Amino acid sequence: MRIAELLAHGRTFSFEFFPPKTDEAQAQLAATIADLAPLKPSFFSVTYGALGSTRSRTRDVVVGLARSGVVPPMAHLTCVGHTRSDIDLLLGEYKAAGVENILALGGDLPEDLSTLGPSEFNYALDLVEHLRATFDVSIGVAAHPEVHPRSPSRESDRRHLAEKLRRADFAMTQFFFEVGHYTRLVDELAALGVHKPIVPGIMPVTNKGQIVRMAQMSGAAIPGWLTERLAKFDDPADVRRVGVEVATQLGNELLVAGAPGLHFYTLNRSTATREVYTNLGLAQG
Repeated sequence: MRIAELLAHGRTFSFEFFPPKTDEAQAQLAATIADLAPLKPSFFSVTYGALGSTRSRTRDVVVGLARSGVVPPMAHLTCVGHTRSDIDLLLGEYKAAGVENILALGGDLPEDLSTLGPSEFNYALDLVEHLRATFDVSIGVAAHPEVHPRSPSRESDRRHLAEKLRRADFAMTQFFFEVGHYTRLVDELAALGVHKPIVPGIMPVTNKGQIVRMAQMSGAAIPGWLTERLAKFDDPADVRRVGVEVATQLGNELLVAGAPGLHFYTLNRSTATREVYTNLGLAQG
């Protein structure tokens, strides 16, 4: 099932995973998928490492999900360090497996540029245009409510995002913690004449140090009120409880604001995500 079609018929609720690097991580991911599939999500999303470092692992997870036929997968695909033939080879494998959804991303540059292979696509927009012209798939792009960390200005960030969205079917956002970031993003794109669905991403906080690192990488701000609230607790169970409460409140606010769905960053764990999902009254199983 194509995500563009799902969004056309109503709200989507989806879960994101990253490809495992060890046998133990593979077992953990399999358990998480088995635990979340009964919730009947609209689709699963599988990330792709910098420069395609997890290319084969991503492919294996995506293809496995597609062939199982339980929940439609969306494969992340980056263009940095990839030739056109690299991209087409992988997309051919996806097509053969029945994968119909791609999240087109620019990808991060490595610290050591000498490791960067030839790139025939410079930006996500280039990849979107190639997909649109060559492959019959539903295309998503990434959006940063608080602006991409490499954008020179808010205005340029929104212009580039609007340009991508005019060619893509939908956008999915990086995680954030305050609904105003999302509503402002939607309004700014509407002012540029773009009204495609923008699905907000939610990440329940389960580890204080981890969320700080991830926020720094993504350009998301951890608001002072959340830092103060988390500072009161050291017990991981208390931190997770607060994280679930905050994510539940944000999810409710986003749905009230008219979001076309919710996308949950699971970090390959099911407990916190399942609790938020249930709190929002979305669980069917």
